[in-house]
Amino acid sequence: MKILPAIDLLNGQCVRLYQGDFNQSEQVAKDPFEQLQTFIKQGAEIIHIVDLDGARDPKKRQYPLIKSLVERSTVPIEVGGGIRTMTEVEELIALGVDRIVIGTAAIENPDFLKEALAKYKAHIVVGIDAKNERVATHGWETLSDVDYISFAKEMVALGVETIVFTDISKDGTMTGPSLEQLDKLNKAVSATVVASGGISNISDLQALKAINIKEAIVGKAIYQGAIDLTEAVKL
Repeated sequence: MKILPAIDLLNGQCVRLYQGDFNQSEQVAKDPFEQLQTFIKQGAEIIHIVDLDGARDPKKRQYPLIKSLVERSTVPIEVGGGIRTMTEVEELIALGVDRIVIGTAAIENPDFLKEALAKYKAHIVVGIDAKNERVATHGWETLSDVDYISFAKEMVALGVETIVFTDISKDGTMTGPSLEQLDKLNKAVSATVVASGGISNISDLQALKAINIKEAIVGKAIYQGAIDLTEAVKL
């Protein structure tokens, strides 16, 4: 199993949000560069970065910081956070970002997603955030009527090969992942399903591996010391 340690960037600092709420942010590391190197030394094969500033305002996307992180990294970097235009995709590709997570725009602007897939299919990941099995958009502020599995099937039909699934109600809570929803999704689509949200200990990761989940994004549990990344990457 691949473990993707998360670095969420807000004003140049590493933070964690509680259920995506910017009003409930907590600084978890002093220096994103130091944190990056720590994760790499501990065996991370890929790093998951969320540009929270860019998610709120595309004009404030942290391109210089992301560029510096990519340049200093010896492993692939995945970036998400409100990416909605080809200009943003192409800028991130130019910076050397390996995987780009498209969330809200995948459901609101399918033409954009199709164009991104046509040009950079191997680099495009779709993020599906859900609550009560319904897809959420706009930083989880808006809940749609779209069923998460139906949407995932549509994405795979378009050519999406990797899906990050986050149960909003679990994110930042350390209460365990949504195993049932992840299992249903993994069985319903051919894409690689990446688990995100709620992972609190090694047992959670073992449970994900047992249902054949190949990748998992872990944030708070690592920062709080509940998961030793060095051990987790051996799963």
